[in-house]
Amino acid sequence: MTVCRPVAAAADLATWKSTFAAAGIATAGGLIINTVIAWGARALFDTPSEFEQLTLPIYGFLTVVGALAGAVGWRLIVNRSRSATRLLTWLIPAVLALSMIPDVMLLITQSQPGTTTAGAVALMLMHLGVAAAAVPAYQRFMPARS
Repeated sequence: MTVCRPVAAAADLATWKSTFAAAGIATAGGLIINTVIAWGARALFDTPSEFEQLTLPIYGFLTVVGALAGAVGWRLIVNRSRSATRLLTWLIPAVLALSMIPDVMLLITQSQPGTTTAGAVALMLMHLGVAAAAVPAYQRFMPARS
């Protein structure tokens, strides 16, 4: 049985402390950005109130989950990959694109009450908003050393 060992020296590894610090900053930034996006969709594009995906309990919870999952995934990559920078360069856009599939399906099927094009686009923009807050935080607190 082979044991996976970190590639970097122990001093270079991302710690849980840095992981949770990055996740906290990503969450706070993501929540601020997503609140502005939700407000804009409701105020500027008249997205109906029955479109619950643009309410804080729903997008807030998913923002926290996304920021935490991203931080843990980033930590695993920078601690275990010999070419973390190269891997993250293609993995971030790929995961971001895949994360939008439910929003695209929602737009196509109109399966939720109050779904509008503006509402679905706002949800897609929220993915970009979280990434815009998360990636710099992850880079700062858990830099890829490859």
